[in-house]
Amino acid sequence: MPEGPSIVILKEEVKAFTGKKVIDVTGYAKIDLERIRDKKIIAFKSWGKHFLVCFRGFTIRIHLLMFGTYRINEKKNSNPALHLQFDNGELNFYTCSVRFIEEPLDEVYDWSSDVMNEQWDPAKAMAKLKKIPETLVADALLDQDIFAGSGNIIKNEVLFRIKVHPASKIGNLPLRKKRELVKEAVNYSFDFLRWKKEFQLKAHWLAHTRKICPRCHIPLVKEYLGTTNRRTFYCSNCQVLY
Repeated sequence: MPEGPSIVILKEEVKAFTGKKVIDVTGYAKIDLERIRDKKIIAFKSWGKHFLVCFRGFTIRIHLLMFGTYRINEKKNSNPALHLQFDNGELNFYTCSVRFIEEPLDEVYDWSSDVMNEQWDPAKAMAKLKKIPETLVADALLDQDIFAGSGNIIKNEVLFRIKVHPASKIGNLPLRKKRELVKEAVNYSFDFLRWKKEFQLKAHWLAHTRKICPRCHIPLVKEYLGTTNRRTFYCSNCQVLY
């Protein structure tokens, strides 16, 4: 599943289509495609893992789910969920969720919960964490209401950075560790963004999909933890279980 930084990259890659008219639209998405035809895109935005194509009066929300992909000015050998044609190129989205948002985006999204948004508010994240003391930290980092954009890679790498066992409960974390959690969720997201642009993201992974702890030089543990049941990689020696 593409995480927040990847959606930010997509938003940057499609800037050339801002202000352009959609001259053709096709796809198997179950929305009124004709509503989009001949409409101008006024902006591209993102919130967490949501990619937002903004028109006057409505927005298309695209969520790439677990296996979604996109192509800019090229096609895959499969039918797109949504194809947007412009006079200067095309956008194609595959294996994804597509729907309209009718309300103003400020009424739909809390921008302060997006770890990569300029309105991100760490104090709000801390307050939300305080309300879920029994939640595993591995689940909390995947909670889009708290850390919009954070995904499984960010989860594993942040917990390794701050030396916290993923099965620790939020309520058991010392205050300093909760602060580190909130801080590093943002720090790592921007590192992720930079490394992905450099095509070096995987080279910087310390825990995610790795087999040996780079600190302790012992095998990392791989488990499916929490209510999210996502792949989790951690060191049983240096990551403290609170």
